[in-house]
Amino acid sequence: MLRHRGKMKWQGMFMPEHVKSLREYDWDNQNKTKPDLDQQQMELIEQTICEAMAENLALCFTYFKDGDFHLLIGKVHYVDTFRRELRIVDSHGEIDKIKLADLVEVRIN
Repeated sequence: MLRHRGKMKWQGMFMPEHVKSLREYDWDNQNKTKPDLDQQQMELIEQTICEAMAENLALCFTYFKDGDFHLLIGKVHYVDTFRRELRIVDSHGEIDKIKLADLVEVRIN
């Protein structure tokens, strides 16, 4: 005689590692928002960029793009005031473009 198990038949078994990884996946996929910078913070970023360009120093850029924060380390090659973007040469010699409006933080590396 067959015995029906009811809902128990469809319950999945999750190991603690699976539950943890699913929670981390959900955390990573939450929408992030770009913080609003005030005038003083923007001036500090501009001052740091000017100092680094004068002394040919590498900078660590934190910027917000496509709903997430990104990190880029490199030297400022050119500041395009018309397009309001920076052209940065990274350690591989590639040129990356970052909009000034996307910048969150700039530090000397």
